[in-house]
Amino acid sequence: MSKSEFFQNKNIFNVLFEAASEGIIVVNSSQVVIAANTAAEHMFGYESGELSGKPLDLLIPKNYRPSHGQHFSRFLKNSENRQMGHGRDLHGLRKDGSQFPVEAGLNPFQIDGEDYVMSLIIDISVRIETQRQIRELNTKLEDKIAIRTHELQESVQKLQHLNLDLEDEINRRKAAERRIKDALQKEKELNELKTKFLSLVSHEFKTPLSGILTSATLAEKYTKGEQQDKREKHLGTIRNKVHYLNNILNDFLSIERLEAGKGQYKYTNFSLKRLINEVVYNANITLKNGQEITYSKDLEDMMLYHDEKILELILSNLLGNSIKYSPENTLIDFRVTPTENSVIFEVQDQGIGIPEKDQKHIFERYFRAENALLDQGTGIGLNIAYTHLENLGGSIKFESKENVGTKFTVEIPILKP
Repeated sequence: MSKSEFFQNKNIFNVLFEAASEGIIVVNSSQVVIAANTAAEHMFGYESGELSGKPLDLLIPKNYRPSHGQHFSRFLKNSENRQMGHGRDLHGLRKDGSQFPVEAGLNPFQIDGEDYVMSLIIDISVRIETQRQIRELNTKLEDKIAIRTHELQESVQKLQHLNLDLEDEINRRKAAERRIKDALQKEKELNELKTKFLSLVSHEFKTPLSGILTSATLAEKYTKGEQQDKREKHLGTIRNKVHYLNNILNDFLSIERLEAGKGQYKYTNFSLKRLINEVVYNANITLKNGQEITYSKDLEDMMLYHDEKILELILSNLLGNSIKYSPENTLIDFRVTPTENSVIFEVQDQGIGIPEKDQKHIFERYFRAENALLDQGTGIGLNIAYTHLENLGGSIKFESKENVGTKFTVEIPILKP
């Protein structure tokens, strides 16, 4: 099959395929390149159309080729959209024989019963170099701390040998030393956070966007009335991935509010029942096949005085995690219990659970449990929920058993305007 035969609609191809700044390569089940956009051809050093019909091994360094065929077959057998190479460094091979680091998002699909894989490829040479420079900068900062500490220690020792009443001066110097250490440490942490943030944006945005690109392209091909179910499948994929990206953006914006302090909360009166219905409605959009959320539809309505958007963010985060980490055909129980002085929310699932050794770290920012590393996620949702609840006078706790399920319990106080 040629490139022109594969993408029959030239307008859609030009907008969604050639216009992409990242490299896009489509291969069939025999690992033969069916199509490659201009960005991919330039990235690997080939002329226009030169890659079409070539084996995929042409773009893979020789030392990776023996195992690549097995990885490809297993992926095609258990096909699902995912980021390629978790925990491994991936490299591409240019026409001139040079290698370069890459990231690749894989998106399997079928047309007329044939299997294909669309790969979104990013040259991360610049990012790798930036990370190296940041590590070098951190090393220099640590050296500066050591030198400055040594200098201050020598000054303190000299003052002590004078047998004079210089206690105040020593204390001031020690305080200055602590301030210098704190300032340099914060600068180092800021550099590390920037690196983590760039990595998060790359991993958590590129893969859903490539899925949206694939589904939009395929949905356009199903123009007949009897193909409505196929169109709906791809439109559902687009809705789910847009909803996922929206939740990530909300998390990032919420971090900014956390850093601004407690004064950023906006307390209003709102209906508890309306909030619950809104949270469940939004969560239903992302349910897997056979999943169902059970909750109290006849909950007695009451007015709460809190930050409604933050509470909605916390509950949506917990339901989203239950959906993501639970298999198909399972129940997610969402219970709401008002008491005299507080409201208790419980979200219980039948998912993969949290390994016991990871449970003490589960509320740390960017931490992800060992059994969840292959799923999409930023590792900031539970940290945001924990910090917000602490600021709002509430609490969050959980019970979990691996391969059995998890129950999160949130309690917020009932406040008066």
